[in-house]
Amino acid sequence: MSTSLQQSSKEMILQYLLKQNKASAQDIAQAMNISPQATRRHLKELEEQDLLDRDSIQLKTGRPQYLYYLSKKGRDRFPQNYGEFAVSFLDTLTETVGETQVSKVLEKQWQRKAENYRQYLTGKTLAERVHQLAEIRQQEGYMAELFCVDKDADNNVQKFFLTENNCAISEVAESYPQVCGHELEMFANLFPECHIERTNWINNGEHRCGYLIQPK
Repeated sequence: MSTSLQQSSKEMILQYLLKQNKASAQDIAQAMNISPQATRRHLKELEEQDLLDRDSIQLKTGRPQYLYYLSKKGRDRFPQNYGEFAVSFLDTLTETVGETQVSKVLEKQWQRKAENYRQYLTGKTLAERVHQLAEIRQQEGYMAELFCVDKDADNNVQKFFLTENNCAISEVAESYPQVCGHELEMFANLFPECHIERTNWINNGEHRCGYLIQPK
């Protein structure tokens, strides 16, 4: 196997674990369609690079099974659009003008982002707009996926589930969690005909953010 193909397989493993949170070597091998031997080799190398951690599960018989997951260093490989500078800037702004004014600035920022999104969503059906939003979020580094949860008798989608397996603004969200509230408000603003509920939140220790979108 060539070095480039090995690297590609390891990157695929990292992306798979980002979506799945934890998985065994067997699960990874089946999902990636690569041999168990190659999978174990890739996992060992990724562990040596401190990109993976693992939990041991003792089975009733035989050797313990390991569940692999991304370390903080592993997660940091994925897009982070803002980072330390943005957090430092917001800290300085808070010291200068106060928390209330910073909250207004963050709210205005998400209103502008909603306007930017809206130009790509206007004039489309709900299904088309939700799919377009998922594509935009994917391009921005959120590793977004969209699932159709429920359909009516005419095969029209009644509920959508938008998952974001990566937080592209994680450092900002950790220091200023109110941005996540503004993000939820932005989604509601884009789809006023829908009820939108956050079902999963990375800031709560979960491995993804999830939003249930359904018509009112």
